Amino acid sequence: MSPQASPGASPEAGRAASAPAGRQATPATAGPGPDVVPYRVAVPEAALDDLRERLRATRWPDRETVGDWSQGAPLDYVRALAAHWAERHDWRATEARLNAFPQFRTEIDGLDVHFLHVRSRHPDAVPLLLTHGWPSAVVEFLDLIPLLTDPEDPADAFHVVCPSLPGHGFGGRPADAGWTVQRTAEAWDTLMHRLGHDGYVAHGGDWGSWVSAALGSTPAAEKRLRGIHLTMPLARPPEPGIPYEELDERDRGAMAKMAGFGKNRSGYAAIQATRPQALGYGLADSPAAQLAWIVDRFWEWADHDGDLDKAIGHDRLLDIVSLYWLTNTATSAARLFWESFDKEPMRPTDVPTGCSVFPKDAWLPRAWARTRFTDLRHWHDLDDGGHFPALERPEVLAAELRAFLRTLR
Repeated sequence: MSPQASPGASPEAGRAASAPAGRQATPATAGPGPDVVPYRVAVPEAALDDLRERLRATRWPDRETVGDWSQGAPLDYVRALAAHWAERHDWRATEARLNAFPQFRTEIDGLDVHFLHVRSRHPDAVPLLLTHGWPSAVVEFLDLIPLLTDPEDPADAFHVVCPSLPGHGFGGRPADAGWTVQRTAEAWDTLMHRLGHDGYVAHGGDWGSWVSAALGSTPAAEKRLRGIHLTMPLARPPEPGIPYEELDERDRGAMAKMAGFGKNRSGYAAIQATRPQALGYGLADSPAAQLAWIVDRFWEWADHDGDLDKAIGHDRLLDIVSLYWLTNTATSAARLFWESFDKEPMRPTDVPTGCSVFPKDAWLPRAWARTRFTDLRHWHDLDDGGHFPALERPEVLAAELRAFLRTLR
């Protein structure tokens, strides 16, 4: 492996050099081969001190001119959350939660890949690849993993692999263009094969849905992939189109939600897909900017009744914001939009597919989904929940994954 050196690292630091704060690999080997090495998160205290100083010295913008979130995260909300971040959020507790799970790094296609690899105590468990999205990270899955690896019925058990997307969190940051959704899918299949996990299932939401679906149409992966499960299924309108009057009531509602999203809530994607570098200067320099940029998406996409803390607690939200800040990966994460947003071919797949759709997430007409996912075995429109089910409804998501697994037996 060849981890990127952190700013100021000496050439002598070699393999042990960390990329952003907290990325520390040990030279010991683990897993089925010498290319996989153990990893522990260890953020220097100086990085936490710097974060707190920057938060306390924030130069705040003027107040919004509306009484809601239509212009972005309100000033009072962000100031209160920033104060909590500076004075009360415990990153060391989050670090301990992460380090309680086995973590590793391995080089694939020239990129350093960070991942959690948690084996079930049940030897016949099915390998499950979990891919997160943006703005999220592997910490999103920490409450979900024990539910998957140690269920009541051993037949429902999974061995879990959670990689960090390229440029996100503790993974490597691509130095050149070309790390698209498709390339990521191919790297993930290589990872599962390297770990000895043939016959695996892939799950994802947000970018994880894109990557998992791409696996289903990747020839090399199809040899090992048993099924894909998505919480944000994506497909292009079928050709020839389906007349509106032939859609059922549910699919007409999905069409309306899609139109509203494109008109009112996709500004973040337009910026990250066209000017990630320009945006990155502010996000890399100001933790308050990073906080406001991420919390705006959680407010829009989580299922809450005007109180985000009831859906996703402040500290769980700050775990994710902290991870992006401490690893300085806001810019490299945004580049995935530049690489792939609205550019992926969304090829059809015959791999068995399951979809669990939460009401506050993006909806797709089932009639469209069937044209892409030709072996659609499980579809469930949930009664509540949003874009981050592993955080909002981990028990429900675990049950959905078990239900899909049963269709593969």
